[in-house]
Amino acid sequence: MTRLNMLRRRLGFDPATGAVHYLKEVEPMEITKLAAIARTPTESASRYLQQVCKHWQHNMAVEFTPEHGTVVVPRDNRGADHPGDALITFDADADGLTSRIDATSPAQLEGLKGAVARHVDRFAFREAPLPFPWVDQQ
Repeated sequence: MTRLNMLRRRLGFDPATGAVHYLKEVEPMEITKLAAIARTPTESASRYLQQVCKHWQHNMAVEFTPEHGTVVVPRDNRGADHPGDALITFDADADGLTSRIDATSPAQLEGLKGAVARHVDRFAFREAPLPFPWVDQQ
């Protein structure tokens, strides 16, 4: 599914009529922000950052350089129903990879911790399993 089609689906776009059908009005709610950071020692941090970002680029909003990457994980990714989108940030340097997850629910945060570790390990198969000592942020 293209990013445009994902946006159309979220907005309630009806391709048959070309109209946008918004759902009922909902009360605005405060979204809790949760975060966790892990520092993973590896000499191939830039390579893993780029491979994971390229892998996720086909179905999520991704921007990256060899040193920095961001991934926006939609709130309804893989059938979930979280309060808001999550943001994964990667920073690579000569000594390792720093991964940060900003989520909107505890379940989303825990799920993304596992997803990040599994996907980086998939590309780091020669070094895997890499340590991901997650530290929850306040």
